[in-house]
Amino acid sequence: MASARPEDSREEMSWSGWGDPARAAPLPEPFHGLLRETLGLRGGARAPASPDALTLQPSRLSDALRGELASIVGDGHVHADQDWRARHRGGKSTVDLLELRARRPLSAPDAVLTPGSHAEVLAILQRCSDRRVAVVPFGGGTSVVGGLSPDAGGFTAVVALDVRRLNALTAVDDESRLAVLEPGLRGPEAEALLAPHGYTLGHFPQSYEYATLGGFAAARSSGQSSAGYGRFDDRVMALRLATPAGTLELGRAPKSAAGPDLRQLVLGSEGALGVITSLTLALSPAPGRRLYEGWRLPDFRAGAAVLRRLAQDGPPPTVVRLSDEAETALGLARPGQLASGGGGGGSGGCLAILGWEGDKADVARRCAATGELLRAAGGAPVLGAGEGWAQGRFRAPYLRDALLDAGALVETLETVTFWSGLPRLYAAVSAALRATLTGLGSPPVILCHISHVYGSGASLYFTVACAQLEDPVAQWRTAKAAAGTAILGAGGSITHHHGVGADHRELYAEEIGALGVEVLRAVKRTLDPAGILNPGILVSSSGGDA
Repeated sequence: MASARPEDSREEMSWSGWGDPARAAPLPEPFHGLLRETLGLRGGARAPASPDALTLQPSRLSDALRGELASIVGDGHVHADQDWRARHRGGKSTVDLLELRARRPLSAPDAVLTPGSHAEVLAILQRCSDRRVAVVPFGGGTSVVGGLSPDAGGFTAVVALDVRRLNALTAVDDESRLAVLEPGLRGPEAEALLAPHGYTLGHFPQSYEYATLGGFAAARSSGQSSAGYGRFDDRVMALRLATPAGTLELGRAPKSAAGPDLRQLVLGSEGALGVITSLTLALSPAPGRRLYEGWRLPDFRAGAAVLRRLAQDGPPPTVVRLSDEAETALGLARPGQLASGGGGGGSGGCLAILGWEGDKADVARRCAATGELLRAAGGAPVLGAGEGWAQGRFRAPYLRDALLDAGALVETLETVTFWSGLPRLYAAVSAALRATLTGLGSPPVILCHISHVYGSGASLYFTVACAQLEDPVAQWRTAKAAAGTAILGAGGSITHHHGVGADHRELYAEEIGALGVEVLRAVKRTLDPAGILNPGILVSSSGGDA
């Protein structure tokens, strides 16, 4: 087949918040009163009105270096103006957005490059390695763990390498149910290209509308339908990686005994080892029916037991999530809406969202069997909650932005462990966050849900809200450090799907140990001898932390 690309009409993501600026909305007035009473909010600082209103540190890109880079990608694909630099200066974590509100000079890439081929990416990396220029691979810009905020000390300049022009579906293998796609495709773009062939990737994380396939692979993304379709890294059968040392072509078969699987070095590497330029992904037939339901269960522990039963013994839903009592009461199981009768709040218990995708008969069979199990556990259906969740599942980050403007500190963190350790992990993280933020003078509201399940364990996804203090960045970093220490102490992993970035690097080093850190450093030295790729992200080149 000939290469296929999406229509050239990509919507630019908001430079100072989440998603489409036209979909952002202020908080309803009743919500302001609730926040004042619950969190003691005093009002917050809004983001500047435009990228031009930011004060960025001057670009260090010399005319000579610009000319060298332009000779590789073309002059029209080297961008050093204020707008491009501002839009590539970081990700979408609360810390990233708070820094925009700080009204001080901000670091930003000295230029943004938009290569159009693997050969151009390879040439950029080799030239930047020779010139000691740091390179930040950039897909959708949706990192929430500092994955786009490199340690640029000791480099002559920093460039962001935006893969938006690498956005083709280049092959479909119907017999093997595989597709070869480029990394710059956003989630909806990839689905639109696969739909005429009758396929889906089944990967729908909350960042789905704006994140790219390359980012999904580089961060080991896990979508909301992971119970049915698996994680994104489960889909990756082959890949191509451009590095300063050359090209890696990995993956000849679904599984192999030909030594350690080097694909696993790239998956989760967060741009620190190279730039993914091609992905061969396993496909699933597009479902004939999608059905989502809400069920109220007696409490979080009982709900977790039901989810474990489903994960271990079936029937397997496609979507599985369970809000704890606090999240259920606030109605945040239905993003963007306040608690209401059908949204999960109002009568106690915990709200589970379950979804089934497939052909109509299979969906009906699995849904009925799951319903029997839920009723036996004391569950009762919640009318409209499943469809409400499905319609609003990508809107929650917009609410976060409005809360920041209102003076709330709102952020998320996630972790994962085995089923037997889940109660301990839940209690430890909740206690650490509550004690730390209360001790700082900002008592929090802490919400949690189980977001992904496996036969042997599950992930916990926490949302934290409190009043912003004078230095909200330091406030959150203190709370996050306490939560991370609690995670490791309770036997959990520091991240399930957000990634390591810069925020988790030190705790990640504790998780994998000193020898594990040295293994990663050795790999990085081989593929990236000058250490130009996303320096300080995932692994440092030297020192005591990862």
